[in-house]
Amino acid sequence: MNKHIRRRVIPVLGFLLLWAGLVAAPRDTVTSGAVALLSFEGVINPMAANYITRGIELAEKMSAECVIVKLDTPGGLDPSMRVIIQKIMNAAVPVVVYVSPSGARAASAGVFITMAADFAAMAPGTNIGAAHPVDLTGKGASDKILNDAAAYIRSIAAARHRNVEWAEKAVRESVSITEREALEANVIDIVAESIPHLLRQLDGKVAMMRGGPKTLRTRDMPLERISMNWREKFFHALADPNVAYIFFLLGIYGLIYEVTHVGAIFPGVAGAIFIILALMAFSSLPINLAGVFLIILGMIFFVLELKTPSYGALGLGGIIAFALGSLILFSPSPFYAVGKSLILGFVIVTTAFFLIVIRLVWKAHRGRIISGIERLQDAEGVVKLPLDPSGIVHVDGEEWNAYTDGEPLRLGEKIRVLGVKGLTLRVEKVGGTIKLGK
Repeated sequence: MNKHIRRRVIPVLGFLLLWAGLVAAPRDTVTSGAVALLSFEGVINPMAANYITRGIELAEKMSAECVIVKLDTPGGLDPSMRVIIQKIMNAAVPVVVYVSPSGARAASAGVFITMAADFAAMAPGTNIGAAHPVDLTGKGASDKILNDAAAYIRSIAAARHRNVEWAEKAVRESVSITEREALEANVIDIVAESIPHLLRQLDGKVAMMRGGPKTLRTRDMPLERISMNWREKFFHALADPNVAYIFFLLGIYGLIYEVTHVGAIFPGVAGAIFIILALMAFSSLPINLAGVFLIILGMIFFVLELKTPSYGALGLGGIIAFALGSLILFSPSPFYAVGKSLILGFVIVTTAFFLIVIRLVWKAHRGRIISGIERLQDAEGVVKLPLDPSGIVHVDGEEWNAYTDGEPLRLGEKIRVLGVKGLTLRVEKVGGTIKLGK
């Protein structure tokens, strides 16, 4: 293989081999009769739904005693929440949702998920509630969606014999309560300080399953954790607006480098991959297309400024478009937002880089041309053969035919080049005389 091509292809192959290694990573297993433990923290999204449903299915397959879902969430997407709830309420093994650790919460979608469990538990110092539905912009949902959410949580609470009245208030009035208040109001079943404490309290409780009642035997039962696999971790992290924003910009940078350095290959490949990953993240985020187009337009302006300098006009337009696009890239939402400091950092770094490059290009265009016959413009020399009006001058290490529009110039007088016509210089006297040797 050509060395030049090999140098560019090997990094790409390395990336693909790394990806294949991740795909081949071993999967979790659960011992029959053990208690399966899932832990999830963050926004409820498609990867959360995939992880929790996969964990429950694995526990069912291995006939686990029960599944504990350790939960800490501010809420999330309604479709993902409903997938999780359907899996919990139709599971072949009892499902326990445990809001933990201290300081955690089950808000919005978390309320629905917690109340759907066979047994709901909370750690001291946690809270549950504030389930009023909002759209992706953070605004309150329409009456139609509100009524649907209220009916949904009433049906869940009734099916699990929990406080239906409070459940509806959590949706309609955004009420929120502590773990002790939740226990007293029949919203949850257990307050537990830790997983071992929870297992002791679950022991002997009866879960009403589709196949009949099941008495839990959890005291001293082995606990086996089911973790997110690499795919779930990666795409869950990717759904973070900050990560999606960074990937999007890295993708654009890679493509710009490929366009300006044709044949580099790897930056273009990496840029395309980052762009695709960013677009995947955008599909589950409250993306504002105007922000995407403004960022792309800003980058185009920067590149055009480099290619065809407009003395700052295109560069200034690029700065404005890039900054505005970054600010409005995501619609304001309680769950999805890019940190202002991250946006400011990228805007400053990107702007500074292009300003430095643009300044260098501008300086080069304004600088004196130092190649070709044009380099003689304004150069100084000395008369070698008197000019009356034509003669010969010595300029830039060479002798040239020259003429003057003014008074005759004598041997040895200093001159400056005023212009070039063909191979003849138009000169003028600048004062002073140099004594020339024979």
